[in-house]
Amino acid sequence: MYIPASVKTSFPYCLLGLLLVSAASALALSSDQDQDIEIDARKWELDDRKNQTVYEGNVVVTRGSIRMTGDRMTVYYTENEELDTLIVEGNPATYRQLPDDSKVYDEGRAQRMEFREFENLIILMDDAEVVQERSSFSGDRIEYDTKLSRIRATSAPASTEERPDADGRVKIIIKPRQKQAED
Repeated sequence: MYIPASVKTSFPYCLLGLLLVSAASALALSSDQDQDIEIDARKWELDDRKNQTVYEGNVVVTRGSIRMTGDRMTVYYTENEELDTLIVEGNPATYRQLPDDSKVYDEGRAQRMEFREFENLIILMDDAEVVQERSSFSGDRIEYDTKLSRIRATSAPASTEERPDADGRVKIIIKPRQKQAED
């Protein structure tokens, strides 16, 4: 497939933009989709044959209130040049975003995060944790269905050889609502 040089340099940004608009729109600050996308990395590579772009070396992606970081980010797209999957890997990879009507950022971290466009799915794997305004949950794998607003956390059975402190359980913490100060 031939892609003109001018398109090759902007295409990965367009793909990432599609991802950040659709995958996170249910939680995002509504003005995020109107903001520029900025990607900062030490290395960038486009591979037309594999339909992928790879960013490496302290990767930082920002768009409005959205900020993602990792050691490596790989963007896969379909033959029709549509976004398929975005994978951020790090130690840890992080994600944060300010929801509408909130002053507190939603935050996530994991060794690997996958954003699957066609499935409307965000998956955090390996030491995954999500913190929202009143709750936090952690496990080996956290899946968030952006279309159905459904979250599922699971943990792998504990392996004392790999992680001696792991107990193979999901942990959820729910903070009580703050009482409004009376006038």
